[in-house]
Amino acid sequence: MNKLVIKNEQETKEFGLKLADRLRPGSLVALIGDLGTGKTALTKYIAQGLGIQEAITSPTFTIVQEYHQGRLPLYHFDVYRVSDPDELFEIGYEEYFFGQGVSVVEWADLILELLPEEAIVIRIAYGSQEGERIYDIEGLEAAE
Repeated sequence: MNKLVIKNEQETKEFGLKLADRLRPGSLVALIGDLGTGKTALTKYIAQGLGIQEAITSPTFTIVQEYHQGRLPLYHFDVYRVSDPDELFEIGYEEYFFGQGVSVVEWADLILELLPEEAIVIRIAYGSQEGERIYDIEGLEAAE
């Protein structure tokens, strides 16, 4: 596990853009963190790194939002309101997770049992300074 201290929004952007460069078809980024830790912000920068110009918002009520105009499709999941994994089966999550795009899953700790073994897992926590975040990252080598 790698630990990274992100001091501000600019560093979040730099990390998201670099991460996007390493993602390939079928990559999955699992984001875990409390409300307000920056899961959607990081997703926005991953999307930018994939060449997606569309505004990225959290798909809380739709579970997944698709973006197709980048170098790879982006499937942005927010599973905060998923009370039963069967809800993901109903929308065909496997086609997204194991397809030709990149999946980013917010609140991934709620569906850990459904994530592929090669998922990149980023646990985001508040840092000691205002605006600072601590990223604990697992599986990044899978994105190479």
